[in-house]
Amino acid sequence: MQTASYIALAVLWIWFLGAVTTYRIGKWLLVEGEGLRSVEFGMLAAFTAACVWYALSPAAGGWVLLGLLCLWLAAQFFSHWYYTLFGASEKKLRGYNEWFRGTLRLFPASDTRLIPDLYHIILHLLLVINMVLILTVMIQ
Repeated sequence: MQTASYIALAVLWIWFLGAVTTYRIGKWLLVEGEGLRSVEFGMLAAFTAACVWYALSPAAGGWVLLGLLCLWLAAQFFSHWYYTLFGASEKKLRGYNEWFRGTLRLFPASDTRLIPDLYHIILHLLLVINMVLILTVMIQ
């Protein structure tokens, strides 16, 4: 199970790197990177440090990594899914749809509900998968 957690962490790390760089699939924009002077890069650095700690000391590092993933998922929830589930102001919805207007989507943007793009849906799934795997490794 620990090997699976390392693989899942590597997949999440590579996926999230797109928030710092830019990922495209042919002509489609998956995510536009914000660069090295961004909050995303800070999160990537913290995530990288927590992953190294976890690799060196799974017992202690696992709790640090799990805590970081929980905070990260909470931030993502309140940036995306909260507004999907409970609605968003017209200003928030317009700003969100404008910010992510060129990104690849599973579901089209809406004028009444905030709909996360494909990149964020996969990011959130990877966060949950990693949390479950790390918790499983830690309680074994």
